[in-house]
Amino acid sequence: MKEANARILLSGRDFTAREIKQIQETVRVFSALSWNELLKTICEHLEWVTPSGQYKVSSCAHALEKLEREGVVKLAPKRPCRGSPQMVLVEARTDPEPAVAGSVRDIAPVMVQPVMEKSALRLWNEYVQRYHALGYRRPCGAHQRYFIVGGGGRRLGCLMFGPSAWALLERDRWIGWSETDRARRLNWVVSNSRFLLFPWVRVKNLASAALSLVTKRIRQDWEDRYGYSPVLLETFVDAEKYVGTSYQAANWIRLGMTAGRGRMDRYTRYLSSPKVIYVYPLVKNFRSFLREEVP
Repeated sequence: MKEANARILLSGRDFTAREIKQIQETVRVFSALSWNELLKTICEHLEWVTPSGQYKVSSCAHALEKLEREGVVKLAPKRPCRGSPQMVLVEARTDPEPAVAGSVRDIAPVMVQPVMEKSALRLWNEYVQRYHALGYRRPCGAHQRYFIVGGGGRRLGCLMFGPSAWALLERDRWIGWSETDRARRLNWVVSNSRFLLFPWVRVKNLASAALSLVTKRIRQDWEDRYGYSPVLLETFVDAEKYVGTSYQAANWIRLGMTAGRGRMDRYTRYLSSPKVIYVYPLVKNFRSFLREEVP
């Protein structure tokens, strides 16, 4: 850090000593900004953006927190952005509906529809808050929501994909990842963080059909929204509650168990029940991408 040509790897990006000094100066000068406004300011100054031009605020946050732990910067107490946290109000529009039963053929055509408009996002949030065991949490980083829809446009369930886990022993060993490769290429792995079929939906093989449909389109959806295409999907199944049959039927690969730590637990340990890890390669040469053997 003291030499002019010193470099440091943070959140998948190499920073020069000059850039670190620029971050220090931005943190000092703009100490009155909210946390989110500070992150966006640093991203703007460093031109730290996704291929589609969006600020990498999540990566920037992790980088700043690491620099603070190492004593490189001193951050002011975090102040929330203007406005109140998003709340999910459950309304009658998500009340239970008449039962849907039978087979996938009976309700064809089944589709997975990206959720983009504000009204649809609010409805998706409400369904997940009301019927998913983990409820709704505002997603961080790149993410994509979907509705599972049957013939006639009837909504049958919800899916969401978002940031992958930082470190998974079984996954990282299976990929053949070094810590440096993982830091640089983690965004190429996307996690299925929510999967919900509504309680009144009892359609045989619908879950595996929805998973198969989404794997065929998620790369293009990600490309359209964020400017790059992921190469690997992952998810975690609570073995005490679920068997994982739908992932197995959709040809996801079972890797093993998590270590019982939080998903983004990089530096501290806190308890979380172990989960079964499943992955799904989206391209044949996914390892070459993740190891930086191809551009």
